[in-house]
Amino acid sequence: MKIIASSLRRFSLALLTIFFVVSSLAVFAPSASAETYTVKLGSDKGMLVFQPKQLTVKPGDTIEWLNNKVPPHNVVFDPAKNPAKSKEVAKDLSHKKLLMSPGQKTTTTIPADAAPGEYTFYCEPHRGAGMVGKVTVEG
Repeated sequence: MKIIASSLRRFSLALLTIFFVVSSLAVFAPSASAETYTVKLGSDKGMLVFQPKQLTVKPGDTIEWLNNKVPPHNVVFDPAKNPAKSKEVAKDLSHKKLLMSPGQKTTTTIPADAAPGEYTFYCEPHRGAGMVGKVTVEG
């Protein structure tokens, strides 16, 4: 009887130890947090460009669009140049309202279910001047 009781105690202690180790890993494991990236609308020297022009993000990340120089600017995602070729996706990511003053900001959060691939965006007033950029969403 003593042997059985002793074995049960050791087994219970081993299970408890495993439980605490596993639960402490779950509590203290670093979680993946979303990043925030800033894209300037217009260069510091007044050029009609996005800085950076290309950006790689993950679903859940946020892009902060900062109106820099030579306004007005906006951010419009091209419906024909996203992985789904979707007007709805482009509309949801876009900010068509013009930012009129330097320092104004708006944000785009990449949806958790965003399809991996390249998304092209542009500034409507300056698209003809080449103010175009790309966001690559990683899978």
